[in-house]
Amino acid sequence: MIRLANIWPRWAFVACALMLATAHAFEIIGHMPPCELCLKQRDVYWLGLAIAGAGILLSFTRLAPVTTRITNIALTLVFLMSAAVAGYHAGVEWHFWPGPAECTGGLQGVSAADLTALLNGAKSKAPDCDKPAWIFLGLSMAGWNTLASLLYATFSAAAASRGRWPAPETPLPE
Repeated sequence: MIRLANIWPRWAFVACALMLATAHAFEIIGHMPPCELCLKQRDVYWLGLAIAGAGILLSFTRLAPVTTRITNIALTLVFLMSAAVAGYHAGVEWHFWPGPAECTGGLQGVSAADLTALLNGAKSKAPDCDKPAWIFLGLSMAGWNTLASLLYATFSAAAASRGRWPAPETPLPE
């Protein structure tokens, strides 16, 4: 029987690395620069990557039973935070609520000095957070990230609580 508690930090590490690689691929290969809320979503995955990495290293110590459970609890919280940030971003994209002033509203906050700086080769303003750059099956990247984060949080919580996959068989009463 495989103990989910023991292997989940490794899978979470891979999941975080793949999510970050995908985000960077959309930026570099797909020429889709991230908005401010996209960058915040990446920050959460960097935190998850660090926690999972630390958990993997600590799994080789004699404190492994305790540190593995703590790692899985921390990963549950990180993925719930990721789902919250991504869900907030998806809500901003669907105009359910306003986004942060610094990343919505188009050219309202651009001054003549900003335009001059752009013409002189300065880095351009990040895209607006309320305009999804990519949609697949009706969901933006933030929407898909919300679903993925909830799935990862579910696995993390299962690893933190039971720790066995599949659940141990219990005999039926006679």
